Amino acid sequence: MQPEDDLDPFRSPRRARPSGIRKQMPLWQELPLLLIVAFCLAVLIRTFLLQAFFIPSGSMEDTLLIGDRVLVNKIVYDVRDPQRGEVVVFRGPPNWTPEFQEPELGFMAKLGRTVGDLVGVSRPGEKDFIKRVIGVPGDKVKCCDEQGRVQVNGKSLDEPYVLENSDPDLPANPRECRSRQFAEITVAPGNLWVMGDHRLVSQDSRCQGQVPIDNVIGRAFVIVWPYDRWNGLGTPSTFDGVPQAVAMPATPVRPPVQGDIVVILPIVGSLAFSARSRRPFSGLRRRLRP
Repeated sequence: MQPEDDLDPFRSPRRARPSGIRKQMPLWQELPLLLIVAFCLAVLIRTFLLQAFFIPSGSMEDTLLIGDRVLVNKIVYDVRDPQRGEVVVFRGPPNWTPEFQEPELGFMAKLGRTVGDLVGVSRPGEKDFIKRVIGVPGDKVKCCDEQGRVQVNGKSLDEPYVLENSDPDLPANPRECRSRQFAEITVAPGNLWVMGDHRLVSQDSRCQGQVPIDNVIGRAFVIVWPYDRWNGLGTPSTFDGVPQAVAMPATPVRPPVQGDIVVILPIVGSLAFSARSRRPFSGLRRRLRP
C-alpha cells in the first residue's frame, strides 16, 4: 500500500538526487583555487622543464638581441650531453666576471622579481650567462687559421652567425677577450668551451676559461618574444664534419637525443596526470646572463 503523499495527484513526485553528483562550487571560491593550481603548475614547469630567460646584453648579437626572451629546455641535458653549436644557459664559475652590474632594487621591485622568478619570467642574475658551445670534452680548439677562423680538431669553422668578430691583429691575452687569437687548448673532461656570437664584446672561454657541464642550466631552443622575432635556435651546419676528439673524456658521453621537445612532452604528461614523486634533477638553477 502506497503512502498518501504518493497518491496526491497535485503533488510533484519526489526526485532523488543522483548519487555521486556534488554541488557546483561558487565562482568566488572556484577562481582562487584555479589561480593557485595554475601558479603551482607554472612553478613545477619552471623548476623541472622550461623557463623563459631575458637577454640583457649584446654578447650574442645578432642571434639574440637585447630584450629578447628565449625558452630554455632544462631537462635535455639530464638525458644527453651538450653538443657543439648549441646555445646554452649556464651559471658562471667563480672566476667568471659578470658582463653587467645588477642595479640596486627597492622592496617592491625585489618582490616582483621574486614572483617572476618563481614562474620563470624574471630578469637574469649577474652570474648567469648564455653562449654557444664550440668545444666539448676532448676537443682541441684554437684560433686562428690563415683566414682568421676558429679550428676544432683541425677543422676550420665558417661561422655565419658571427657578424662582428674580434680583432685578429691583437696578440692573445688570457686576461681579455678583445683578441680573436688564443692558443690551442684541450677541453677537459666534464667541461665545455663556449663563445658568444658577438665576439667583439663577449666575455667567454677565451679569457674566462672552460665551463663545467654541471653548471649548465639548459639549452635555449626558441625565441618567444618579441613576437616578430619568433624563431628557433637550432644547431648550425657549421659543425658538420668536425672530427671526433682524439683524447676522449674519462666519463662516457651520453648519446644525443633527436628533438628536445620529444623529451619534454612525456614528462609534461607525467607531471599533469601522475601523482608519483620525482627526484630533483641536477644542475637546475635560475635565470640567465649573456
